[in-house]
Amino acid sequence: MSQIPVSAVVICSNAAETITQCCTSLARFDEVLIYLNNSTDDTEALCRPFENVTLVQGEFVGFGATKNAAVAAARNNWVFSLDSDEFANEQLVEAIAGIDRNSSGVAYTVLRQNRFCGRHVDKGGWGNDILLRVFHRESAAFNDKPVHEKVEPTAGVSVARLDGVLWHDAVVRLDQFLQKISYYSELNARDVKPKALQHPFFALIRAQFRFFRSYVLQLGFLAGWRGLVIAWAGATGTFFKYSKRYTKSRQLER
Repeated sequence: MSQIPVSAVVICSNAAETITQCCTSLARFDEVLIYLNNSTDDTEALCRPFENVTLVQGEFVGFGATKNAAVAAARNNWVFSLDSDEFANEQLVEAIAGIDRNSSGVAYTVLRQNRFCGRHVDKGGWGNDILLRVFHRESAAFNDKPVHEKVEPTAGVSVARLDGVLWHDAVVRLDQFLQKISYYSELNARDVKPKALQHPFFALIRAQFRFFRSYVLQLGFLAGWRGLVIAWAGATGTFFKYSKRYTKSRQLER
């Protein structure tokens, strides 16, 4: 079976739990560019057996900017960007193989579905994410947001949908939620707003609404204990995001 002349680009740090599945799903791509950010576990060693993997070391400077740096390091102009805890099913790989690589005026979205401790979850605000992940790097790029970044096509570029699924092992272990809450809230806190809008009281109100939206309005309760954990983690992350912004704004006043 012929190799796909598209670079699959992955940024990662300490991704030993998921990187093997990620790389295995990308076996048909002629290059898998792994952009390592200060990994201290076995991620690098687990990548080396894959013949199509290229390893690059780079600093993490926020998700948007780091992903752009990784894309720039790829061998091919066409790239498929994914995270180290994501993997493509065969239908998606086949769809990427069939794109018209002679036309840089089209970018492609994919369907991402989330898994929580080994089970597919599509309640509580999870699932059915349509994300732009396959593109020509001269026609699209990530924005510079430190977190919740996305690919933005240049003017005149059309967007089409690819068949298949990009699976996301969002949570393998529960303590990952605690780590993500701390990490993502710290990245979000870089966006410091006026103090009056960031008082901890407003953080509490926002957190309460986040829980209600996830668990009730978005039917998280139908996902059992997973839905409850998702809603609680989302509320906790919201509280700390705005609380950290408030404390940082106070510190800037000194």
